[in-house]
Amino acid sequence: MGMRKIRTYVSLIAVLAAVALVVTGCGGTTGTTDGGAKAVTVTIGIGAPISDGAVALGKGMVRGANLAVKQANESAEIKDLGIVLQTVEGDDKGDPTTGGNVATQFTSNPSLVGVMGHLNSGVTRVAVKIYNQGNVLQVSPANTAVDLTQMGMKNYFRVCTIDSVQGPAAADYAFKVAGKKVAFVVDDSTPYGTGLADEWAKQFEANGGKVAGREKTGDKDTDFKALVTAIKSKGVDIVYYGGIYNSGALLSKQMKEGGLAVPLMGGDGIFDGEFIKLAGAANAAGDLCTSIGLPTAEMPKGQEFIAAFKAEYPGEEIAAYDAYSYDAANVIIKAIIAVAKEMGADKVTTTEGKKAIIAAVPSTDFEGVSGKVSFDANGDTTNKAITVYAVGADGTWAPAAK
Repeated sequence: MGMRKIRTYVSLIAVLAAVALVVTGCGGTTGTTDGGAKAVTVTIGIGAPISDGAVALGKGMVRGANLAVKQANESAEIKDLGIVLQTVEGDDKGDPTTGGNVATQFTSNPSLVGVMGHLNSGVTRVAVKIYNQGNVLQVSPANTAVDLTQMGMKNYFRVCTIDSVQGPAAADYAFKVAGKKVAFVVDDSTPYGTGLADEWAKQFEANGGKVAGREKTGDKDTDFKALVTAIKSKGVDIVYYGGIYNSGALLSKQMKEGGLAVPLMGGDGIFDGEFIKLAGAANAAGDLCTSIGLPTAEMPKGQEFIAAFKAEYPGEEIAAYDAYSYDAANVIIKAIIAVAKEMGADKVTTTEGKKAIIAAVPSTDFEGVSGKVSFDANGDTTNKAITVYAVGADGTWAPAAK
């Protein structure tokens, strides 16, 4: 059973028997404009792992999207159109089946026109088809599996770059900059982890490196001791892990505790402070990862975002996808505005309005926090920036030496 939490702006309560779905309303909804006229409520769904899976990343997605919606509701443009935006959270737990149930629940909401999410590529493989059938726009801040924009779903876009960019960039750094020559590759058997590890291994070998072995694990695995023993016999100087921080951190911890004193490298899925906490700072020191885009402080509008974030979420840390979720939510918001101006606010949540929102996104072109936000013909971002990070002696992620 799932329970809707009450937040500052909107109170929603629902009971689900089949799936634990956490739903939260946000965005200053009063149901009326400043002039007292009745406003049209338009809902944006947030699909993310909130109670299980990569929770730290999922909660960051919620923060970023809600900040964008709050700012939009405070704008004269939205008020003048007679629209009030709200968000509804769907807890997909990083699980494709649960994600499908979230998508079904979202599409049954007549006021919901778009979804900011999901985090996991495997979840989107299921959910995007349901959204497509319901004429619901989906904009992901985090999906990196290459094939997602090749499925023929015209309702799907992403503001993050993909594994075929991230994997090779990481392999180039490992071989050409870090000087690593022999690797062992592990992935968590998810579409994300497998795809990223495949791309990394292919480029590492193309550079002249040796992949001494490959192993598939599960994304919920916690005991890697036997695997560590097997890897030690291969004489490797780096381990590449395709997966999320939960299990990746335990692999790093057990590597170091088992006498395998080589860095673990991963993708954006391990780029979170929780990785360091779970592994232990001493064990994680020297570990590497890549993440999409630039460090938040170096993004074109990074300082502006940081200031707004701190004001809205005092004491919280910005996670890997907060800024990208903010940009992704703004893609949806700008499409809503465009359709409201053309068709009228009362038409936005109709079937014709939802189709028009999807049709408006390919022409997206604005300066977001992360840089220029625009899409190619497939719905992939045109922003291909990647940054390599390392865990320093101070127990934090920082851009790695070039």
